Amino acid sequence: MEKMMKRVILSCVCLVLVSGIAYAENHISKDSSWTYGGNSSLNLNQVSLSNWAAGGENAIGFDVLLNYSADYKHFKHLWQNRLEMAYGLNQTEVNGTKKTNDKLYFSSTYGYKMKKSLYLSAMLDFNTQFAKGYDYKVEPRVYISRFMAPGYLTTGLGLTWNPKAWFTATLSAISWRGTFVDSRYLSDQGAFGVEPGERLFSEMGGNLKVEIKYEFWKNMSIQSRVDLFSNYLDKPQNVDVKWDVQLNMTVNKWFSANITTNMIYDDDTKILQKTGKKVPCLQFKESLGIGFQVNF
Repeated sequence: MEKMMKRVILSCVCLVLVSGIAYAENHISKDSSWTYGGNSSLNLNQVSLSNWAAGGENAIGFDVLLNYSADYKHFKHLWQNRLEMAYGLNQTEVNGTKKTNDKLYFSSTYGYKMKKSLYLSAMLDFNTQFAKGYDYKVEPRVYISRFMAPGYLTTGLGLTWNPKAWFTATLSAISWRGTFVDSRYLSDQGAFGVEPGERLFSEMGGNLKVEIKYEFWKNMSIQSRVDLFSNYLDKPQNVDVKWDVQLNMTVNKWFSANITTNMIYDDDTKILQKTGKKVPCLQFKESLGIGFQVNF
């Protein structure tokens, strides 16, 4: 069943990528107020050993990514939309198949111009993953996350500053963030900040999101997004941080290299330590990919 689910997930992700590429290449917008753009990539890695004296094991893996944006800017209206999807697996002879990447992110921000580059705005952010994630340090292995466990939904009202096409900052002084844990097994543990047995953890606070998408050199660009959230009702000084950075380096029309980093600090997410205690920690992930990429 698990292998079947992985195949279904992989098929769906690939279908979305192919559909997105086909749409982007064939879509012609007659409204110049819209700006579309993005990229999709497939990175592969493989190791094969035979009588290798230094040791090691055969391995194969892949990582598939999709980033797409659709922005509308006309007269007093500003509407920015982002979709980011990622999924990766690695399989070795001894350790079997393990997930290396998993992301589903969507955001939409609408603004009505008050004065030059400043908009009264409303925003919505959604973030979760496709498949189960496991703690491989224990046997038998147990899952510690899955689709909508956690799932994050943030909405807010505030101001958006868009002085340049490559820079946007949105401050939502009034915002709500919901953490969903749609798993009885995880909710009973009180995972991701929910009360044991509950499926939703609500927070009211302020949110600041800053986005940069900039080509600083020919065929080299950077995308960066940082989200800061402060819960007004509980320890507002403990600001939650989520910072994503992707550096793209285009080799030619079809091949590229990319470096992705993700940094998270959430005061309500406790990480198990060697001492047996669970405490908030700085989470960090870095990945390097070289492979096939299509820009659109």
